[in-house]
Amino acid sequence: MLISALPASAEATTPSAPPLTWELKPTGVTARLRGLAPVTRDVAWASGTLGTVLRTHDGGRSWQNVSPPNAADLQFRDIEAFDARNALILSIGEGDASRVYRTEDGGRTWSETFRSDEPKSFYDCMGFFDRKHGLAMSDPVDGRFRVASTDDGGRSWRVLPAGGMPDALPGEAAFAASGQCLVTSGGRDVWLSSGGGARSRIFHSRDRGHTWTVADTSIPAVEPTRGVFAMAFRDPRHGIAVGGDYRVDQPSPDAAALTRDGGATWQPASTTSKEFRSGVAWLPGLPSAAIAVGPTGSDVTFSAGRSWQKFDAGSFDTVACTTDLSCWASGDQGRIARLTLTRPS
Repeated sequence: MLISALPASAEATTPSAPPLTWELKPTGVTARLRGLAPVTRDVAWASGTLGTVLRTHDGGRSWQNVSPPNAADLQFRDIEAFDARNALILSIGEGDASRVYRTEDGGRTWSETFRSDEPKSFYDCMGFFDRKHGLAMSDPVDGRFRVASTDDGGRSWRVLPAGGMPDALPGEAAFAASGQCLVTSGGRDVWLSSGGGARSRIFHSRDRGHTWTVADTSIPAVEPTRGVFAMAFRDPRHGIAVGGDYRVDQPSPDAAALTRDGGATWQPASTTSKEFRSGVAWLPGLPSAAIAVGPTGSDVTFSAGRSWQKFDAGSFDTVACTTDLSCWASGDQGRIARLTLTRPS
């Protein structure tokens, strides 16, 4: 599902904020960067509108524009990177606008490895279990979400049979907002999130996308603009979901939920900022800490998603963290930032 652009808010910090700060890393572009794939605190990739793909190898001090040629009409809403040389980008859109490109040389050259041949498809997100095995998911086709699979690192793809996928609700779809509507944990578990139907739901597969179960969440849906926009799983049992209503003039109560049983059930967060959030990530090294971002600010939880506190009012669309203890966020007008801990003076 394509979501429309939202205005960026002025950057600020709330008086009672935890000691967390986003340090902006100027990119020199104005594209909206909804795709983000940091590899380490030094190496990160980002992608977005106008066919834009960026890469840094020095912690964001400088950025290389490694966009594929002749791609200015495409929107790369998701990116998956394995290291400084190998990455995949997903172009979203109806029918053959949904494509996957792969690079093995740091973005100097790109190969198109997938183009949807189904006119009713609209691919939203990708997720990988390891360097070889991954999935890409589309909004429902003929009443069921559509999933493509790769077992060679994205060099080739095949659409999986739809028999193991539960029926979609009328109007139900995913949100191509942050590359986090399809996420994995471990070697076989994967989840996809939805909105726009009578209920917001999260689907779960334990066998790399062949069969699925589905559970309702407490995040409101009903309107085409409401639902679950992003998920993050610390392990195959503990997960967080965020979303709401992306329209800036509409409230977003109950915009976060958590699970302790792998997504079989979801509980609402007890305290949130009541603002729309489109991206979420667990903080490395802190088992109960996570960050959620959206166009009106960033929130942090130190209770595994039960309660949240806003710590920044700058606009971001997505957030991701690395195993070497760094977190990055990206969004509108080429904004990319890395999280820092503010030391008391």
